[in-house]
Amino acid sequence: MITANDLRTGRTFEMDGELWVCLEYHHVKPGKGSAIVRLKIKNVDSGAIIERTFRPEEKFKPAFLDHRRMQYLYSQGDTFFFMDTDSYEQLEISREDLGSAVNFMIENEMIEISFYKGRQIGVELPNFVILTVVETDPGFKGDRAQAGTKPAIANTGYKLQVPLFIEMGEDIKVDTRTGLYLERANK
Repeated sequence: MITANDLRTGRTFEMDGELWVCLEYHHVKPGKGSAIVRLKIKNVDSGAIIERTFRPEEKFKPAFLDHRRMQYLYSQGDTFFFMDTDSYEQLEISREDLGSAVNFMIENEMIEISFYKGRQIGVELPNFVILTVVETDPGFKGDRAQAGTKPAIANTGYKLQVPLFIEMGEDIKVDTRTGLYLERANK
């Protein structure tokens, strides 16, 4: 068992028979009275985010996740196919279960998939990915990075804003946490 005081950001645990992940942790010691632990937690199954306060000694069952690196093979409709490169076992995950991660997945890239009690519960992408711009308006001479942005579509189908100087066919670095353009990719 773990206590509320042991929880930290990113830690998974079971509460009321459900799997939760800690998003924010604050240990509060008011002037009077005993300390409290204020948590912002997310239900892994429903996606519901709640804020709760616990006594530091309250106990929870720890949840142990299995993380496996798998190769993203291809998609067919709303189904995405992955392969464990050690066992060659294949896994199908729906677009709904992947959420916004589909915007940053490139075929044949390795992606970390989290499992809980044998059930796939999420994917973890690298913080940054290199995408290729497949559609955007042409740039014009004199365009500068600070002059503004224009819409573009990446090779994954993801739509984002890029600086005016970015051309079709260029590789760009994108932050998977925010979905924002960062810079031209170094070749």
